[in-house]
Formats: sequence, structure tokens, C-alpha cells
Amino acid sequence: MNEDQSAQKNLVVSWDGMHTAAVNLSEKLAQQNWIGIVSITRGGLIPACIVARELNIRLIETLCVHSYDHQHQNNTRILKQPSLQDDGKGWVIIDDLVDTGKTFDIARDLYPKAHLACLYAKPAGKPKVDDYVQDVAQTTWIHLPWDLSLQYRKPLVGNE
Repeated sequence: MNEDQSAQKNLVVSWDGMHTAAVNLSEKLAQQNWIGIVSITRGGLIPACIVARELNIRLIETLCVHSYDHQHQNNTRILKQPSLQDDGKGWVIIDDLVDTGKTFDIARDLYPKAHLACLYAKPAGKPKVDDYVQDVAQTTWIHLPWDLSLQYRKPLVGNE
């Protein structure tokens, strides 16, 4: 593997890009009548909101899992979980991305009959979800719009 292949890449997702991806996920999920949505917090909140609007779903729960700081994945722990009947059958569980799949492993263990979905999928985690929108390389760090702010950047050449 050469140096360029091992270097971390970045994917910057705009609010518009997030919305488009969530609408695309909604189209994949529209063929079934869902009881409700479980949003994996915090990253799944915005996608779940958009999917809920698109599919006219009013019942939304949260599965609160802590696994990331800004750049590193830590030990995964459950902070709050909803009580779903029938092992989650009829529910769709939504997160922003699947990286290693640890969070979705927890969701699958808790709700084995639920449908797991996300916007962005890395190769290591892709087998853990039932639906996703976009493939992303394992070495890519995804910068989501709620983690960013727009600011001035100096030109490469000149004093502006």
C-alpha cells in the first residue's frame, strides 16, 4: 500500500447533502409501513427527522449510545434505550453512518427484528445494516454539517 492509500481522507457533508441522502434513504424505506423510527443519537437525529417527515411517521424513539469523540472510536456504551415490543419488528433504526458496526451490533442485539439503516457505510460496517445510501472508504473521516462552521480561508496566492 502506498502512502496516499493509507492516508486518511475527508468527506465534508453539507446540510443540503445530508438532506438529499436522508430523502434517498426514505425512498428505500417507503415500501414498508413502519410502526416508528428509533434514532441512534446523536448522529441519527437529523436523518431520522427527515425520514419521519418524508414517510409521515410520528412515533420516534431514541437509542442513546456513546462511542465517538471528535476523531476516535471509544468503548461503546448504552446511555438510554427504548422499550420496543416484538424484538423491534416494524421499527426502523437510523444512524448517520456505520463505521466498524459496533453501534449497529448493539442495536441488532437489542432489537433483532428491527430494520437497520444509515446514510453512509464504510466496508467494515456495511454488513451490519439492512439499507444505506452511500459507500465511503474505511479511511475516510466524515465531517457532518452540525460539526462544522463556514469561515474565510486565505487564497493560496496573494494577500487577500
